[in-house]
Amino acid sequence: MNDEGRRAFLKSSVAAAFAAAVPASTAMAQVPATSTAPRQKPNIILYLSDQFRWDFVGANGHNGSTHTPNIDALAARGKNFTHTVTNQPVCAPSRSVLFTSRYATETGVWRNGKGLDETLPTLATELRKAGYSANLIGKWHLAPGTEAEGGGRGAVKAEHRGGFLDLWEGANSIENTSHPYEGTIWDRDNKPIEYKDEYRVDFLTDRAEKFLRQKQDKPFLLFISQLEPHQQNDMGQPIAPKGAAQRFLNGTVPEDLRAFPGTWQAQLPDYYGCIEAIDNSVGRIRKVLEEEHLAENTIFVFLSDHGCHFMTRNQEYKRSTHNSSLRVPLIIDGPGFRGTQQIPELVGLIDVAPTLLEAAGVPVPSSWKGRSVLPLVNDPEARQGWVNEQFIQISESMTGRAIRTKDWTYCVADPSGDATQPAASSYHEYQMYDQRADPHELVNLAGRKEYRAKADELREQLKKLAVAAGEPEPEIVEAKLYP
Repeated sequence: MNDEGRRAFLKSSVAAAFAAAVPASTAMAQVPATSTAPRQKPNIILYLSDQFRWDFVGANGHNGSTHTPNIDALAARGKNFTHTVTNQPVCAPSRSVLFTSRYATETGVWRNGKGLDETLPTLATELRKAGYSANLIGKWHLAPGTEAEGGGRGAVKAEHRGGFLDLWEGANSIENTSHPYEGTIWDRDNKPIEYKDEYRVDFLTDRAEKFLRQKQDKPFLLFISQLEPHQQNDMGQPIAPKGAAQRFLNGTVPEDLRAFPGTWQAQLPDYYGCIEAIDNSVGRIRKVLEEEHLAENTIFVFLSDHGCHFMTRNQEYKRSTHNSSLRVPLIIDGPGFRGTQQIPELVGLIDVAPTLLEAAGVPVPSSWKGRSVLPLVNDPEARQGWVNEQFIQISESMTGRAIRTKDWTYCVADPSGDATQPAASSYHEYQMYDQRADPHELVNLAGRKEYRAKADELREQLKKLAVAAGEPEPEIVEAKLYP
């Protein structure tokens, strides 16, 4: 599809989305066919569950113990992007990519503890320009690490909120200012809001329900940012609601975990319990939208910032190039995204913000690097021409780069082990997985001579993606040995 055709398709998609958002009889009564009155803009809810593996969504069909009826219902109504990856598998960098549609080394947040570049347009700033309010409830994690009491963990100054300047009820790093049944977030004036004897997921859902039941004078962007099923930092594990973990003591162990030592043996029951709590929360939010007559004109996005490999791949919970770190749920329902459809094309978190601006009829900044996924919705021609590759940056566990295609993962790393720099000038081949033959990534093919030609091809693709992300073209040294 050429650029002119793509623009025409997007225009027709957006028009169809808003036509579907209002019942026909109502639309005819309010806006005659010859009217030039502006159409109603959709509300947008981004519901992010931290460290939620893609295969723990029941609708993705890979985990018999998962209990996610509400998220599954969302997938049944809308579009399930089944091969979505994060472009940086750690909390703050991935969020910076999500909101700016730029790579983490471009946002200033190439590792945790860095502050988001305030000059960059974000999803919130662009929607506010178009008349939206921009509202946050929960975890932010994009303020400078030196800000505020507690080393940047709590209250956040307005200039560091990335454009979320209307309702603000959050903490920069909520896992450091709260526990599962007590803690503190801060309002837009940085006054504390405390909770006690209520599960954290439910408390944040209460705050979201309160917002949604209020009269809204503008279309709104609401970012609901839950911590669960991320581990509670000072306890070193996820914490499910009281009594929930016992229901999952014999839960299914994903096949990518079974072969490796790690923390999954002890932590999966709580992880499952947290997943169930998140699903219940999604159900509550959807119920409120129906009751407040907001559902028909609200785009609802369920996603995560990264997955979790339970210390099976390195000494972290994520920060690796494996599917357990990279693959995340992305389900979108609402105007422009209605009708059951599983979309298997490879997309990244970098693509979410431009998608939502296109769906809302708001111009996409020319500086953004992501692609709108709207052409993949109900358009076989666009799907055939989709470029299935994503550029991955790895920090904190190592300095690494990877390319993910539908069939391959190819990763290179700085052999010095120095993870204190945003990028390296020279990398060594480190990991290579065949996603068709080895979807659980149990056999590392890096250095095997029978895969040399494919490795060379992926190496050149990776170099081009690094340059497109604003990095100098790196040297990549071939692996001489294989594991």
